[in-house]
Amino acid sequence: MGIISIVLIVILMVYVFLILQLIFGFSKVNSFAVTDLSPKTAFTIVVPFRNEEKNLPKLVASLSQLQYPKHLIQFVMVDDFSEDHSVRVYNQWRMANESFDTTLLENLHLSYSPKKDALTRAIPIAKHDWIVTTDADCIVNKNWLLTLDNYIQTNTPEMIVGAVMYKTKNNWFHHFQQLDLMSLQGTTIGSFGIGKPFMCNGANFAYTKKFFAEIGGFGGINDKASGDDVLLLQKAVSANLDKVHYLKNNDFIVKTKPENDMFKLFMQRVRWASKSTSYNSSYAKLLAIVVLMMNLGLVIGCWLAVASCLDWRILVVIFFVKYIVDYILLYKSNAYLRKGKLFVPIASSIVYPFFSSLVGIYSLFGNFRWKGRSFSK
Repeated sequence: MGIISIVLIVILMVYVFLILQLIFGFSKVNSFAVTDLSPKTAFTIVVPFRNEEKNLPKLVASLSQLQYPKHLIQFVMVDDFSEDHSVRVYNQWRMANESFDTTLLENLHLSYSPKKDALTRAIPIAKHDWIVTTDADCIVNKNWLLTLDNYIQTNTPEMIVGAVMYKTKNNWFHHFQQLDLMSLQGTTIGSFGIGKPFMCNGANFAYTKKFFAEIGGFGGINDKASGDDVLLLQKAVSANLDKVHYLKNNDFIVKTKPENDMFKLFMQRVRWASKSTSYNSSYAKLLAIVVLMMNLGLVIGCWLAVASCLDWRILVVIFFVKYIVDYILLYKSNAYLRKGKLFVPIASSIVYPFFSSLVGIYSLFGNFRWKGRSFSK
């Protein structure tokens, strides 16, 4: 057996160990059952937006349907210099829903991160201690806040992470994104289960103003274009792990829309991956490196097999071992997020190492574009 085969097998062994850890951790995070408690937690929902006139109507329609006392909700929308009719769309909704407590702010660019700036602008004027963030291209469940309140009343969290999934059409490109997102959600839940949380999504994220201030807000991470969620979570975990919880309940899943353009998908994933170099969690860094090495190893292995420098049978075995452990984690995520709908991701699993390797390598050196703006590494 050659040195190349040995290296690939060693990488595979480490990868399998880490994924099995996450599978074990996923099983340790129990689903939360809602009880008949009367709502009492007051929430300020903050939504930064830029050029979202097509998506805002669906978001605000879902917010209108929330089964929660209106006097316990404040909406703070922050316009990040939209160039379309987003502000008009929101103002029309405000006029039609005057019973809600609503505020519209214009963003102030004080750092390299527009979204962190938007949250920093909104949080000081929040009337309530609990801040809940979501995105303008999302749809929330009618029992979203009711479930969150129930969890807060029965536990003692200061920060809560929830799941996000895509609302897809029946095409391969959307399903590919769904599987990718499910793997991230599975990793998120699994990391909570083993006591090493490092990942979350700002589309379904909640924390108290008090805790936000205690950990120094976005201080120390404002030089990063992204990370208003993941990097803030890691600061919180370092400060007080016991106060950071994962809420696993189907009514607390936020739905968002997948990309319809490959370039936009690539830029989105590059933006997500660019956060990894700023992780303060050694476990998160190790996992990110091993995942990149595993996917890149498969890509290089394919090239070497074609060049007859690697036995293709070894490559096939490595692929299927990786596929099996990935599938187990995806199966668990699918059972929670999509209620066990049938999926066989063989085609996506073949494409994914190439896509993931390209994203990972590009994110280390390249710039990315988002919402019509360019951001450098």
